[in-house]
Amino acid sequence: MVMTKPTTLLAGAAIGMALLALSPRLAAQAPAAGAPAAATAQSLTSPVTGSAVKGKQLYYDHACYSCHGFNGETGARAFVPNWPANLATERSFIAFLRGRANLAPVQPSTSMPNYPAQSLNDAQAKDIYAYIRSFTSQQPPIDKIPAMTQILEAAQKPYKP
Repeated sequence: MVMTKPTTLLAGAAIGMALLALSPRLAAQAPAAGAPAAATAQSLTSPVTGSAVKGKQLYYDHACYSCHGFNGETGARAFVPNWPANLATERSFIAFLRGRANLAPVQPSTSMPNYPAQSLNDAQAKDIYAYIRSFTSQQPPIDKIPAMTQILEAAQKPYKP
């Protein structure tokens, strides 16, 4: 059994936390080797017919924030600023929700809930879509985050026991 100094464990934890914080950005820049790149929408220019105000409440009521964050930038399934193709139009968004409800495999590849029309009608889905489309990226560049810069600089230094 190898014994590790507590300071080494703390430094390793700090580097691990930094990598976790960077992982969505790094993943967006380069997909893992051998992994297919997720389809993304180049721009979101389709019309929005729902109400973003109503959609905000529905986004919270259906706990969308628990995976997608409060602004679509954070969480397990962030989609801002790299919009997935299923958010390109209202139609594709509703088809995605309905497909998850009606065509999802027994063991789906994500843990996103199913939303059949009985639990989330088309008008409500359009409202959520309108709210999602109001999201903008607020992430500062990595080099403008002082704590991240310090962690990354420390990680580059040679190890001194």
